[in-house]
Amino acid sequence: MSQESIPYSRQDIREEDIEAVVSVLRSDFLTGGTQLDFFESTVARYVGAKHAIAFSSGTAALHAAVAAAGVGAGDEGITSPNTFCATANSLLYQGARPVFADIRSDSLTLDVDAVAAAITDKTKVILPVDYAGHPADLDELMALAQKQGLIVIEDACHAIGATYRNRRVGSVSHMSIFSFHPVKHIAAGEGGMVTTNDDDLAEKCRRFRDHGVNRNTPQMAEEPWHYAMESLGHNFRLDEMSCALGASQMQRVEENLSARRHWAKKYAEALGDLEGLVLPFESSDVEHAWHLYPIRIDAKKSQLERQSVFKALRDRNIRVQVHYIPVHMHPYYQELGWRVGQFPIAEEVYQQTLSLPMFHALTPGQWEHVVNELKEIWSQRKCHV
Repeated sequence: MSQESIPYSRQDIREEDIEAVVSVLRSDFLTGGTQLDFFESTVARYVGAKHAIAFSSGTAALHAAVAAAGVGAGDEGITSPNTFCATANSLLYQGARPVFADIRSDSLTLDVDAVAAAITDKTKVILPVDYAGHPADLDELMALAQKQGLIVIEDACHAIGATYRNRRVGSVSHMSIFSFHPVKHIAAGEGGMVTTNDDDLAEKCRRFRDHGVNRNTPQMAEEPWHYAMESLGHNFRLDEMSCALGASQMQRVEENLSARRHWAKKYAEALGDLEGLVLPFESSDVEHAWHLYPIRIDAKKSQLERQSVFKALRDRNIRVQVHYIPVHMHPYYQELGWRVGQFPIAEEVYQQTLSLPMFHALTPGQWEHVVNELKEIWSQRKCHV
């Protein structure tokens, strides 16, 4: 019997999650109820932030954070090309210009020196990405931001539960963004979150997700129905079912992280001696969250090319993926003036990288199948360059 297809990631839904959602469906409120507050407070407490503001998606949370930072037409924000396009798009939504800086060759996160070189008098924000779950150089970026009067908006969508110099990701930057898409550590269907310790930024994010409306005006004392639209916002609210699912999943976040770290360690032990295969890096001052397990294939040393390995594994029902096509290489960004060749490290990494299956519900049998098939491909050199 053929091996069942193994995805690169997937959600893990249990009975307690289903019961949490069903209880909301039986309640009086499907949006704007108590589950929103509970989910937000659970995440804030876990990451060690003063505020957590839930949104309909991680992309909406990014957009809100950029808006809360005061970014507008004519401004610039510096980010990584090694990310999904939503990170850079959040600047475009506000009429700003995304500016890319190249990445480190080990952690594949933003190179701080490259960021410093990209700062202009138009720069308002820095958007580092915790790629695959490895935190960016947050202290260095925060120091640079303080020196230049900038705000750091950390795309931590891969990194809930990661730590950076003994602090949880979500409590270090001016604002941090999490995603609750099904392939992430915590699944809420969709959903996102901004965490911050800044009262003003938190309030701006809350208003942005609710049409720019202030529902706590002085007039409410005499006119309880009163509200005031004070800025332009969106309907980026997260419904009660999603909040209930996310809050239920948060009860297992440490269990999920432990499983991912276990599989990352097992991969490293099993694959470390394959010539030309570069394993993911983990700095000594971080705890990796392992949203992804991206290996790199050095074609010269391995005599294998990424595309052929990708196809060979897919043919064996292992649904590997590539993360990411650098943002500046997409047609839309090419029309904005970006060109191939501008960020050589990110571009080289893209040509080499392949994400192996990594999720907390991965089974020993699935892991063994991935490792055995990859070793067979390597030993037989079936994918010659």
